[in-house]
Amino acid sequence: MGHHSVGTGLFQQTAHSPSVFELSRRMGEQGRRLVDFCIPCNPYFPTPEMFAELADNLEHVLRFYPSDSATIAGELARLLGLNPATLAMANGSTELITWMDHLWFRESVAIPVPTFGRWTDQPMETGKRVDMFPLRELDRFALDLDEYVAFIRARRSRVAVLVNPNNPDGGYLPRRDVLRFMDELVDLDLVVVDESFIDFVDAERDPSVATDAAIRSNVVVLKSLGKNFGLHGVRFGYLVANPGLAARMRRTLPKWNLNSLAETVVFMLRDHGLEYRESLRLLARDRYAMGTQLARLPDFTVFPSQGNFLLVKLAPGVDGTELRDHLINRHQVFIRECGNKLGMSNQFLRFVVRPQADVARLVEGVQAFGRQQWPDELARRRHADRPA
Repeated sequence: MGHHSVGTGLFQQTAHSPSVFELSRRMGEQGRRLVDFCIPCNPYFPTPEMFAELADNLEHVLRFYPSDSATIAGELARLLGLNPATLAMANGSTELITWMDHLWFRESVAIPVPTFGRWTDQPMETGKRVDMFPLRELDRFALDLDEYVAFIRARRSRVAVLVNPNNPDGGYLPRRDVLRFMDELVDLDLVVVDESFIDFVDAERDPSVATDAAIRSNVVVLKSLGKNFGLHGVRFGYLVANPGLAARMRRTLPKWNLNSLAETVVFMLRDHGLEYRESLRLLARDRYAMGTQLARLPDFTVFPSQGNFLLVKLAPGVDGTELRDHLINRHQVFIRECGNKLGMSNQFLRFVVRPQADVARLVEGVQAFGRQQWPDELARRRHADRPA
């Protein structure tokens, strides 16, 4: 198979990026070289040895039914040191967002934007009012909790969502501030803290509020194992809440909603805690190095992040859609252009943190794009400077 160009239309089919599988099929032989800076997962976990173990057991894993979700969730609870009664496990965090909307979002939901699209799209699809609190570029997309609480009160929102760290900017709120936020909103129907990227935080030692959610009447903490463990394809996530809320979610979900591969990975984790912690250390190291490299590019403004990704704004006159298409078609580098995110434009790009060899390829592609673009840009500037 030869080289195939990926058209812009593929990126306009949904509010999310196309899958790597779809891109690889469209790109033919070049798809094998695709480097994914788009889908935010951990590049250092599982280790090659873990993948080899999974490969050796693949036939056994795929041939038989998994255990029921209670058995798998029980093992995860033991691994995390949580009471199994406070946990509900699902086929990805988006399944939990969907069922939270059906179970607990009755009238309205408040959410800072920009953020993960399903938090706005899901309730709008079911006719709820979505109260969007705008995060300002002027503030580097930092969330002012007092302003957000005042907004929730003014709008009389019945559910409040907080994504920490936020996606796509990686903004992080300290644990003490999240606890205060939860305590100030005890009268709401529900407060959701989405901690899908919390394991990547290195600003403080114990950033999660999951154990605190378990003793509150109206708080749910959402987790995404696929992002942390580098296994988006397995599709597994969980929530932590008080036993009453968690039990209601468990009763709603199908009994066999988790697959055998998810079960195998969960039971492997007890033997690979050291490798997982090392993967987080390596990722934090790479986040700093990658941020430093991207900040040196003349057309990039890099925002601070505690996630496993970095948000970048392009200089005026640089088209993010053109850069995305150039990178994927000329360099087989897949990035997230944020023009279809509420509260953003195509001047913003999100880059997943990856090892230095991959970052070098990304930087080379960006620099090649600049060399290609600047002759035309300089000509336009010269023309604009001529007297009328």
